[in-house]
Formats: sequence, C-alpha cells, structure tokens
Amino acid sequence: MASNFIVAVSAVIPLFFLMLIGVVVKRYRLLTEEELNHMNRMVFRVFFFCMMFYNIYTMDIEASFQPGLMLFGSAGVLAVFALATVLVCAFEKENRRRGAMIQAIYRSNYVIMGIPLVANLFGEAALAVPSMMIAVTIPIYNILAVFVLETFRGGRFDFLGILLGVLKNPMIVGAILGALFLLVGVAVPEPFLKPIRQVAAATTPVALIILGASFKGGSFHAHGKQLVACVLGRLILVPAVMMGLAVYLGYRGVELVTLLAIFATPCAVASFAMAQQMGSDADLAGNCVVYTSALSCFTIFGWVFVLKTLGMF
Repeated sequence: MASNFIVAVSAVIPLFFLMLIGVVVKRYRLLTEEELNHMNRMVFRVFFFCMMFYNIYTMDIEASFQPGLMLFGSAGVLAVFALATVLVCAFEKENRRRGAMIQAIYRSNYVIMGIPLVANLFGEAALAVPSMMIAVTIPIYNILAVFVLETFRGGRFDFLGILLGVLKNPMIVGAILGALFLLVGVAVPEPFLKPIRQVAAATTPVALIILGASFKGGSFHAHGKQLVACVLGRLILVPAVMMGLAVYLGYRGVELVTLLAIFATPCAVASFAMAQQMGSDADLAGNCVVYTSALSCFTIFGWVFVLKTLGMF
C-alpha cells in the first residue's frame, strides 16, 4: 500500500510543482501578459511540433500502433460528448453556458498534463503510445468544440474549414511528418535530430510553467452550480465510467494510463480561448479550467493510486 501511495505521489507532484513555478513567475511579474501570450504561441507552434515529430519518428511502430486503443479513445470522447450534450441541454437553458459546459466536460488537457503523467509513471520511452493517441484525439476535440460552440451561438458549422484548420495544427503536422519519415525510412542526421530531441524534452516543463503563470482567479457566484457540475463531470464521473469500461475490456499498463490521461485530466486550456472567441460564457469556461486544474492534483492522484492498488499497471 505504501509503495502504491509513493507511485501515485511521484506521478502527480512533478506536474503541479512545474505549475507552481508558473504561479511564482506570475506572482513576481517575471513575465508580462503579452510575453506569456507570445511564449504560449511559441510552445504551441514550435515545441509541440518538435515533440510530436520526435516521439512518432523514434517510436517502435509495431509495438506502439494500436488501432484498438485508438478506436476506444475516439469512441469514448464521442460518447462523452454526446452524453454531456444531452444532460447539459436538459438541465441548462442558457445557450451561452451550454457550449462552455459541454466543452469543459468532454475536452481534457491531454497534451499538457496527460502526456507527462504517462512519462512520470513509465518513463520517456513509453511516450510513443500516448503520442499516437494525439493524432486522433486532438482533431476530434477541435471539431466537436467548434461544432458545439457554433451551434449554441446560432452560427454555421463549416466542416471543411474546420478540417483544414485541424490539418494546420502544429501537433498534427509534426505527427504526420514524423510518421512519413519513419515509414519511408528517411534518416534524420544527428546534428538535426539532437536539437529536435532537446526541444521535445523541454516541451512539457515549459508548457506546464506557462499554464501555471496563465491562471486567473475569478468570481463563480453567478454560475456556481454549473461550475460544480463541470468539475464533477470532468474529474469524477467521466473517468469513473470510462476507466471502468477500459478495465472491463482488458486494458492494462501504459495503454490504461494513456486512457486515464485522456479521460481524467482537467479541462483543456484552449477551451477558455475558444469560448471567448466564439460568444460562449468565457467566465464559466475560464473557471472550469482553473478549478479542474487545481483539484485534479487530488483526483489524478486518487485514480492513479486506485489503479495501482488494483494491480492495473
């Protein structure tokens, strides 16, 4: 029991210590708001590209390519989205809040917090499997987010335009190029591969520090019930149902923890920006990000501890 507790603590503490550094950076104003925005764009466009390219390019394709896991992850996200849409529409009458709530429940911070969770438990060598999952989860997250936010503000859903936008996503571009280089057998010379490897290794620490520095507290009195529902849905109900199903279907080890990283991590930071840009309730979306991120310190620890105690990995 003590060893399982240590494993769970070891998986969670590095994530939140890096976020705490970001909080300190903000507290002492070491970066301005504008500088944070610039760094955020740099991480998104450069660091995530290098991380995806390197993880896919260096993976053992026979061991890492798991169509069954990819299908389960994709179907799970779609199922959570559908159920969240039905329940939110049944209990919430305001359209501006509906879009923000649905997005908060189904869309996780998989890349920034899920990938390092797997790395903390299994080491950097195991990242090929969760990296492969990015190629299916990120497009689904983005397409569904635009669909639901446009629907509840009365806009038009342009599938082709959204798909083209997804294909321009640096993570997707990096994954496609990494897969092409790997499948074709193009050898990247070490003088070029080394800096890509170094940037890839720095991606998680820098992204988590920026996440911590970007946190903004806000009043939740106007939407307290909606916030509680989103937090419970994102951190407790979704992982409970999906991890129970995954265990029942026989997923274990790095595959199970990859699914945990998809379904138990907090709301995606991007959900706030999208809600703000597309006429949804940005205050509710922002609070969902802040409170799920803070409370996930305890819930992720709990899920890891339970799964480890049950011998699932």
